[in-house]
Amino acid sequence: MTELIPPHPRVGIGVLIRKDGKILVWKRLSKHGEGTRAPPGGHLEFGETPIEGAKRETMEETGITIKNCQIVGFTNDIHISENKHYITIIVLADYDQGEIQLLEPEKCEKWEWILREDFPIPRFLSMENVIKSWFHPFDNVVTILPE
Repeated sequence: MTELIPPHPRVGIGVLIRKDGKILVWKRLSKHGEGTRAPPGGHLEFGETPIEGAKRETMEETGITIKNCQIVGFTNDIHISENKHYITIIVLADYDQGEIQLLEPEKCEKWEWILREDFPIPRFLSMENVIKSWFHPFDNVVTILPE
């Protein structure tokens, strides 16, 4: 008899990349969050730090490098319809160099630089939770509101 293991939270990374007063977002095409907008990000891999993960995910998805990376908070994201639970570490970074490329066209429709105030809806759950926390990527303070 096979024992069923209940789902458990995974660790995700969301990378808020700043450039000229804007942040970089994409429209998700993959089943997980399809049609929502989100910044670069993904899963933290075994043995890497959140900053290393942020730099790796950004390079894999966009082809650009980032600098001045700092962990600014986390979100608790429960995707009920997908039976997934993530703790997403939010990393704030500045654009460093490179030309943005669409390196995962099966997952991403397009990249665009937007103002935080113009963050399109629908938003990926972790970004919805970041916005609810009143985090502004050009401030250095994060306030997490109680639920």
